[in-house]
Amino acid sequence: MDFLEPAFMQRALLAAVLVGITAPAVGIYLVQRRQALMGDGIGHVAMTGVGLGFLLNSSPVWMATLVAVVGSVAMELIRAYGKTRGDLALALLFYGGMAGGVLLINLSPTGSNANLSSYLFGSLSTVSPEDITAIALLAAFVVLVTVGLRRQLFAVSQDEEFARVTGLPVRLLNLLIAVTAAVTVTVAMRVVGLLLVSALMVVPVAAAQQLTKSFRATFVLAVATGITVTLAGTVTSYYQDVPPGATIVLYAIGVFVLLTLLAAPLARRRARAAAAAAAVDGCDSTVPAGRKPADDVRV
Repeated sequence: MDFLEPAFMQRALLAAVLVGITAPAVGIYLVQRRQALMGDGIGHVAMTGVGLGFLLNSSPVWMATLVAVVGSVAMELIRAYGKTRGDLALALLFYGGMAGGVLLINLSPTGSNANLSSYLFGSLSTVSPEDITAIALLAAFVVLVTVGLRRQLFAVSQDEEFARVTGLPVRLLNLLIAVTAAVTVTVAMRVVGLLLVSALMVVPVAAAQQLTKSFRATFVLAVATGITVTLAGTVTSYYQDVPPGATIVLYAIGVFVLLTLLAAPLARRRARAAAAAAAVDGCDSTVPAGRKPADDVRV
């Protein structure tokens, strides 16, 4: 347990737990909406915010949050109103965000390629107390939205037309999902990195779906998986001196493969049980009223 002694590891582990909770909590709605790669696009846009933070000598986390929120709103509006040129507009937004971030960091007197790498792929030693404060506040917002409005967000993610008929503010809820995803990206960028945060949003959810059937069970198992892989990846990074973001994502993929292998025999067992139950129901339906099935058995 010597990894708990350094102060930077204590901060990194706390950040890892918060990321493990928030990324799958938002990712379950993105997966349901078939927007699994939205986090990747927001990560590209958030890079401009990081660059602005260094250039203006302000907090890169808060500046990235501001730019990512603006970018996520633009993405949602393009998705809702964009027609044939929607994909092109999103591509320009993604590539422009990444290019702007790289340029601004290099123009900053305090920026460097090392700074850029830590935000792209995550870094344990650079998580500061100020970062922890920002991450904790942003994570609280994400949890409040994803848990407190889970019924409304699930309804919109499942079927927008039905949600609109029931009177839900679909456009507002769609924007809220986009903004929450943007906030989650900035929460995770110090641990996982902007280029890999989308994987942590999607893979734990996909892994949980292999075993679960209900939304609640998927949500709980995805968050549990997220916490497990972020902690395991952070500790492994400390001992083996490997990038934390890549390690965490590989652990998540490993869990996905493991649960997929476990799900196959479980599905066959459920199918056999369902077939047996159907056969019993079919036998019961042929027995005349007032008689038990045992009455027809001859010894």
